Parts: sequence; C-alpha cells; structure tokens
Amino acid sequence: MRGWLSDPLFATALVLVVLAAAFAGWAGVSWYTAAHAGPSASGQLRDRVLQAGEQAVLNFNTLDYRKVAQGLTLWEQSSTGTLHDEIVAGHAQFARDIEQTKTVTTARVLDGALTSLNVRSHTAGIIVAVQITVTPAKGAPTIKQSRLAGQLTRTAAGWKLSALGEVPVGAAAGSTGTGAAGG
Repeated sequence: MRGWLSDPLFATALVLVVLAAAFAGWAGVSWYTAAHAGPSASGQLRDRVLQAGEQAVLNFNTLDYRKVAQGLTLWEQSSTGTLHDEIVAGHAQFARDIEQTKTVTTARVLDGALTSLNVRSHTAGIIVAVQITVTPAKGAPTIKQSRLAGQLTRTAAGWKLSALGEVPVGAAAGSTGTGAAGG
C-alpha cells in the first residue's frame, strides 16, 4: 500500500483530479450564480443612463407658455456643454417666441435606446422616439411623432444632454444636431 502513494505519477494524477474537481465545482457555482443573478452592473448603468436621457428629451419637448421661465430653467438643468450654452444665450429670445405662440407642448417617450456608452469618456449616444402634443391657446391640439438623437455627458450632477437633434426618416442613428428641440 505504501508503494502506490510514493509513486510520483500517481501523486500527480491525484492532485490533478482534486484540482479538476475543485475547478468544476467553482465553475458550476459561478455559472449558476450568473444565471440567477439580477441585472449586471453594466446593465444597470445602461438603464440609468437611458432613463436620464429619456427624461432630458422629455424635458426639452415639454413646455408651457404660461410657465416659460420654469420650462427654460428645466432645459438648462437638463443640458451641458454647447447645448447648455446655446440655451443660456438664447434664453430671452426663446421666452419671447414661446410666449408669442401661446402653445403648450407635452411629450411622451414611445421608445428609446442607447446607441453608445463610453464609461471612460463619460459619454453616451441616445435615440428616442417621442410623441409630441402641441396645444395652442385656441384651437385643437396637434400630435406628431419624432425621432430624436442626442449625446449625453456625465457631469457631477448626473447625465445631461450635450446635443439633441431630429433624425430625418431614413437617416443613420449616429448623426446628431446640436440645437434644442421642442417647444
């Protein structure tokens, strides 16, 4: 009995069998845990970025002429970079235009998706289909559907729109404008 335990080939084979069994157990537990776990951290991040982007698009497409200052402040809070600068610079003109048209616009997200997410550069691309209802002070509301593409940038205050533009039918999702949409 002492002979087979001192055999180096047998001892090596025994160690390899034990290691293989341990690896199989670890792999099985890992597979089971991954299959039964909730969304991954990256999936949760994508969901949060998409939600923030959709909310920002809604903010940019919902505006009431009776509360124009509040609406434009929300635009400013939902934006960053060049888009934010355009809104701040055009604030007075936007307010005059909206008050003159006397309209209320409301938006509803029909569908949205991230087209890109770069965690290192804190940027993401988004495309959103929205239904926009424009209600004039007098007259019937009109409803239109629009596809908007934008860029999001992560700031200290969260994900904000840095570009937003309408996507023409048949256009690639990767092209975005820089101007404000809506209202």
